Amino acid sequence: MNSDLAWLKEPVARPDENAARLAAERQAMLIKPPGALGRLEALAIRLAAWQRTPKPTADRVRIVVFAGDHGVTEEGVSAFPQSVTAAMVNQFARGGAAISVLARTLGAELEVINLGTVEETGSVPGVLDLRLGLGTANFLRGPAMTERQLAEALRAGRDAAARASSAGIRIFIGGEMGIGNTTAAAALGAALLGETPEALAGPGAGLDTEGVRRKAEIIRRALDRHGSYLADPLEVLRRLGGFEIAALAGAFVTCAQRGLPVLVDGFICTAAALAAERLCPRVSGWFLYAHASAEPGHARMLAALDGKPLLDLGMRLGEGSGAAVALPLLRLVCTLHAGMATFEEAGIAGKSS
Repeated sequence: MNSDLAWLKEPVARPDENAARLAAERQAMLIKPPGALGRLEALAIRLAAWQRTPKPTADRVRIVVFAGDHGVTEEGVSAFPQSVTAAMVNQFARGGAAISVLARTLGAELEVINLGTVEETGSVPGVLDLRLGLGTANFLRGPAMTERQLAEALRAGRDAAARASSAGIRIFIGGEMGIGNTTAAAALGAALLGETPEALAGPGAGLDTEGVRRKAEIIRRALDRHGSYLADPLEVLRRLGGFEIAALAGAFVTCAQRGLPVLVDGFICTAAALAAERLCPRVSGWFLYAHASAEPGHARMLAALDGKPLLDLGMRLGEGSGAAVALPLLRLVCTLHAGMATFEEAGIAGKSS
């Protein structure tokens, strides 16, 4: 491994078992039958262990959206032109995009990072410009990224997660924007899981049946081209990924190393989470999975990560939107856990032994 990437192998933080024990004891004393709140109870205990407190919170949240274009779009794998990526970056910052509305409504901090759009975004307040190139290269013809670009994309994610951790953020949400990135995510998933492209390729932003078939064929040809390198997860990410997917992977690894819980969004973010787990085993112990994407390959990635999504609403927007929609559920988990009375406080007899 490149010495610049040695940080990927740093140890993952350990959850606080004592905080988990105290949270479990509190759950057992709340005025409800044991297990009556189902998965919400386990979520409260898990958050307590992560946040090292018997009464966790989900108040301080940062959403970081990474953007970048993909060279493989020249193969006709997207229903939209690459110009949409830069246009959406502008909308993220100006408040018109779905994730902007959600962040504003939820009181979550929003950070937008441009890692490489083909078109100029201009000087937009609120966008951190870290462009590594005019999008990635076409992975059907060669590696999507150079070694330097991959290292810098991973580092951009690492730095974003470090900023969030240092600021006292309680939950980190990663988002993405990049026309063509469902193709990159499906290719990553196929390579990392040993699955067929057909099992992971979906409509993305609106491909018809023939478009999905073409996408799967492009991925198959790319896997054949890069096949001898795909035993190494770092090479899989470099050859088939995107700037924003690599940055997400770097952010997720760093969150786990720093003990910052991650609420993982949909298909693209789960591909990054899978890559992060392969790069630094056990980081997924710090992940919650927000929702089940309508993309057909998402369920296979979740299964590989033993991920149980909190919501299933048929969403496939990306941007971190599914994770933002799931955030109120985590806030309710924390509120119930901290705010409900115990049997003793309420003067109610508990369950007889």
